[in-house]
Amino acid sequence: MWTVKDVYYVSDSTALLTEDIGKSLLCQFPAIGLNEEKIPFVRTSYEAEKAVAHILKQSGGLLPLVFCTIIDPDVLAIFDRAEMELFDLYGGLLDRLEQKLEAKALRQPGVFRNRDDAQPDKRVEAIHYTIEHDDGQKSSGYDEAEILLIGVSRTGKTPVSVYLATHMGLKTANFPMTADHLAAYELPVDIVRNRRKTIGLTITPQFLHRIREERYKGSTYAQLATCRDEIRQAEQLYMRHGIKTVNTEGKSIEELAVQVTQLLGISKQKR
Repeated sequence: MWTVKDVYYVSDSTALLTEDIGKSLLCQFPAIGLNEEKIPFVRTSYEAEKAVAHILKQSGGLLPLVFCTIIDPDVLAIFDRAEMELFDLYGGLLDRLEQKLEAKALRQPGVFRNRDDAQPDKRVEAIHYTIEHDDGQKSSGYDEAEILLIGVSRTGKTPVSVYLATHMGLKTANFPMTADHLAAYELPVDIVRNRRKTIGLTITPQFLHRIREERYKGSTYAQLATCRDEIRQAEQLYMRHGIKTVNTEGKSIEELAVQVTQLLGISKQKR
């Protein structure tokens, strides 16, 4: 078994999609270390030959993995060499789709990425909004939010909010449920008014205790009893206001973002 592999993501566009697909496959082999590199905008035979020379020089005879999303068959063919393992991620898929859809594919580089960036201003606007409405700031602006995340401290509100804004272009606000709100057994009116687009983040008290102990060891804030009480009170408030919940324990930010959008029924139109 290989312990380390050189991996190249080669594309006639940004190579971001190529990298996403390649990494989603390679993550199934966690025991193998990866030396990864993106080679974008390979659109001519000259650029392909140059990329191949670079790959072979870097990797020698170690059979690097080369993931490609190159439309032009002549350019793609340059990477089909015995010294490297080529994975054509489009392969015959476009041919099959043309047959099944009874239509001709555009076969133009960068179509997906261009479409994804068709509204760059909206994404920038979402990022600015999310930063301005992080950690309970400007709660009066929650009516403008597309997603509102609430939860007790250290349940992952900010990283998930930032991911939703930067990767999905969604205006996401987040609000920390402090001891004052929990003790009063009430949520701010700005949240209650927008509860249909609110997701309550939760976690087990034991896991929250471990997270808080890492940073505030021995504090009352990190005690298991405190964590247990806060989680119980937060979940009671979620139930009282009919707020949908997501458990963040042991999940990646990407997974949580998808769960949030699915629960709110906006994943298909935004992703």
